[in-house]
Amino acid sequence: MSKRFYITTAIDYVNGQPHLGHAYEKIIADVIARARRSLGQEVFFLTGLDEHGQKVQQAAQAEKKNPQEYCDALAADWQAFAKKLELTNDDFVRTTQPRHKAFVQATLAKLHAAGHFYKASYTGFYSTKEETFLTEKDRLADGKFDASYGEVVELKEDNYYFRLGAQQQWLIDTIEANPDFIAPSYRRNEVLGFLKNNKLEDLCISRPVARLNWGIPLPFDPDFVTYVWFDALVNYASIAAAHPELGLWPADIHVIGKDIVKFHAVYWPIMLKAMGLPLPKQILVHGWWQKDGAKISKSTGNVVDPIAVINEWGLDAFRFYVLRELDIGPDGNWTDAGFRSRYQAELANGLGNLVNRSLSMLKRYRNGIVPAKSNELAADAAKAADETRVLFKQSQLQAALQSIWGLVNRANKFVDETAPFKLAKDPAQAQRLDEVLYNLAEACRVLAVLLWPFLPGTATKIYAQLGLTGSPDKLDAATWGGLQPGQTIGEPAPLFPRKDV
Repeated sequence: MSKRFYITTAIDYVNGQPHLGHAYEKIIADVIARARRSLGQEVFFLTGLDEHGQKVQQAAQAEKKNPQEYCDALAADWQAFAKKLELTNDDFVRTTQPRHKAFVQATLAKLHAAGHFYKASYTGFYSTKEETFLTEKDRLADGKFDASYGEVVELKEDNYYFRLGAQQQWLIDTIEANPDFIAPSYRRNEVLGFLKNNKLEDLCISRPVARLNWGIPLPFDPDFVTYVWFDALVNYASIAAAHPELGLWPADIHVIGKDIVKFHAVYWPIMLKAMGLPLPKQILVHGWWQKDGAKISKSTGNVVDPIAVINEWGLDAFRFYVLRELDIGPDGNWTDAGFRSRYQAELANGLGNLVNRSLSMLKRYRNGIVPAKSNELAADAAKAADETRVLFKQSQLQAALQSIWGLVNRANKFVDETAPFKLAKDPAQAQRLDEVLYNLAEACRVLAVLLWPFLPGTATKIYAQLGLTGSPDKLDAATWGGLQPGQTIGEPAPLFPRKDV
């Protein structure tokens, strides 16, 4: 049995509604999952929710709900969000599910029995907002703590600790020996810099029930619940274990945001080593979005509502913009003007116009019947398909879109060069017109196949307008010449209606 390609998003913390950053991460993972399926691989794509911890307990109390009720209501919103984005996820984990809790407790019991934990007393400062202990190193020059930590209180309490420090050199060696383990490379360099310049502290993996009861109880000490990060990270393995017949572990790619690199690239590998499990093949780290050059913030009203954008412009336009505008890694800047301009130039005037005029001419001049094969654009199509195949394997989504648009632009230029509307007026040019019309229709078919992971709705519409059945979801179908002479096409209709802006 061959291993399935296993890709995950981070699990989202249910202390609010989904926003642009959540949508972006899910779309990255969805496109990679679809691209791998398009390459012929079996894929398992996991997303879900992180439902334990102090912030959830407090948010529930504020709404006068018990934490489970609170989580259930929000989980329905997040699942509806995944549907709105048309994610092809194979499972949706919630950390309050019995299958996850049982796996976490079995893992804790096993690690405790093997001596990976110890109990110690701690006095120090604690940020409730970030659910983390702070040290003197976290203080600002004036002795205060950064406002991002919220209220900081002094605590003295016993807790259980996981021995991280002993694995510091092992982790450095592992990251250095596996250059693709953390991508892009500058994130890998940051992690190595952190590990080489700081002593790795042991990780506190518990919280006293007296202070926090919304968590998974430690199986070896009922007075404590599991620290939310130890519980959350384990989801990737708990769900793999819930589908034993699929042979999922190790994960092929964990897609995460840059703010949680330390948890995934430092804590998680050491946890897996203790659990006796192989490490994931790659941690793929994306950046954050700003809006109009400023931090996205609910309080200032500087937000992008993904659902509002999708309702107005269509899902594929949203998926296209976030992936075309921003490569995976750096931070991006959303501007409404930039969105409109990409929609007009690349979707409406580029792809949409190409498909519409190509098929409208085929209808008008040849009654919608595909003429004999011709290979003038075959080399351009093959170049786009070959490049896309390579880029899919490297998760280079922006570069793949740029390559595909090379073919869109080439085909549009071909219309201008050959002027089929002039050829149609000259009966002596009938064969030349046939050649031009075949090249354009077949270029549209190849584009549908290449675009399917990114713009699944649009790709399916192009196929239908060509009169083809089935879905353009296998990259092998991008081979030139798939459109058969004599095929009757369907009805052309605008893919990206022009908006008056």
